[in-house]
Amino acid sequence: MAGAGTETAAKQPKSVRVVLLALMITMMLAMLDNMIVGTAMPTIVGELGGLEHLSWVVTAYTLATAASTPLWGKLGDMYGRKGVFMSSIVLFLIGSALSGMAQDMGQLIGFRAVQGLGAGGLMVGVMAIIGDLIPPRERGKYQGMMAGVMALAMIGGPLVGGTITDNWGWRWSFYINLPLGIVALLAISAVLHLPKKRAQARIDYLGAGLLTVGITAIVLVTTWGGTEYAWTSAMIMELIGIGVAALVGFVFWQTKAAEPVVPLHIFRSRNFTLMSVIGFIVGFVMFGATLFLPLYQQSVQGASATNSGLLLLPMLGAMLVTSMIAGRVTTNTGRYKVFPVVGSALMVVGLYLLSAMDTDTSRLTSGVYMAVVGLGMGCLMQITMLVAQNSVEMKDMGVASSSTTLFRTLGSSFGVAIMGALFNHRVQDVMAERAGALGSKVTEQSAQLDAASLAKLPDAAREAYQHAVSEGTHSAFLLGAVVAVVALVAAVFVKEVPLKGAGPKEDADGDGTAPKVQVAETV
Repeated sequence: MAGAGTETAAKQPKSVRVVLLALMITMMLAMLDNMIVGTAMPTIVGELGGLEHLSWVVTAYTLATAASTPLWGKLGDMYGRKGVFMSSIVLFLIGSALSGMAQDMGQLIGFRAVQGLGAGGLMVGVMAIIGDLIPPRERGKYQGMMAGVMALAMIGGPLVGGTITDNWGWRWSFYINLPLGIVALLAISAVLHLPKKRAQARIDYLGAGLLTVGITAIVLVTTWGGTEYAWTSAMIMELIGIGVAALVGFVFWQTKAAEPVVPLHIFRSRNFTLMSVIGFIVGFVMFGATLFLPLYQQSVQGASATNSGLLLLPMLGAMLVTSMIAGRVTTNTGRYKVFPVVGSALMVVGLYLLSAMDTDTSRLTSGVYMAVVGLGMGCLMQITMLVAQNSVEMKDMGVASSSTTLFRTLGSSFGVAIMGALFNHRVQDVMAERAGALGSKVTEQSAQLDAASLAKLPDAAREAYQHAVSEGTHSAFLLGAVVAVVALVAAVFVKEVPLKGAGPKEDADGDGTAPKVQVAETV
């Protein structure tokens, strides 16, 4: 018996590494797609037309991803993680292939929705499988890998998208997913072996429908509000009403359903609820920062738009390094509360510093400010998922992972919308003050000018626009700092519950059987 355990332990590192490599590839697919496609959009519109429907190429994907995320998590809990995860990859690849073959904008929007349905299961599947395979105490050491994939996707996405579009054509922005996805599928099929499950309970279709309607309404409000429709318009008010009614109905029904999509008992855990709040705010801040920092550096500091992902390197590099350190310390000590507290505090300070940037701020100074924000997010990015998963039973691992992912997704949607509305309003006000009628005309269509439009402006109007962008980013980041204070308050109330599983020099059960052996037996 001891010999068998030793043999399994010897096999474990290689098996887990192969599975993790496949999971990281899948995670890369989920994060890279929108950034590659975003770079290719001007070329796509040039060939397919339909400029008026351009925003729906992103919105359809985002809506489908957000709406399907909780369902994939629940299906994994009910029917087994491996089959459900592989199904989401296959659906994502089908959507990618169809998007690459689209002949008009309507087809592309529809196929992007199919792709988004699959994407909803990618990140959730990665997190839940890691939760199944590796005890929380050991899981910290893999945080650096996940943070590295995120940073690589954010930095490399625009570069890869531009290179593919220029050399192979925009359709390969979608086709590039196929070989990567097939490699991940083959590796997962061959190496990953999890216990099979078969639930007797039926899927909660009513709960799934109410949640989908509620999430769809929220995402549409944050996408359309202040852009397609005024915030006080009838359409936005109707969507808010529909969203609130659907979500209230969903919460009520979850207390009655035999097999709820999101079991409300998981929110009885104080840590899980607090991590959901912190995850929402991390999404709010992170995607707002990645939207406005390149805009500030290009418009005010004169940076090139070609390598826009590289402009975020101070923030993403700091995030990667801190995440690796946080993971290693968590694994070695089993303690984690310090990271949400310190991370939230750094995020507040960093965002306040970013709000202080003006037209005279040097790239070095702004880089230091970005690094402070990155240090904060590095302490929070993976710890939120780790603590959330540690706060629930194994049978709820999928819904815990999907709920945490969903809150972060909704946070990003709110962050981009609210910070964007504040930015646009401030830019237009400052342009009207500094450049009069010309300023109002310049920003009439959009408060975000591309490099070509900026170069055509008279010197006075260009200088006014630089001041306007500086004021706009000040307002957006100041709001971000205020919102981040909520994360800091939430972090203070986190209770440090011991992580399940032993540390590197400890024994899980005190009987000489390390948790690594137990992990290996499921791989």
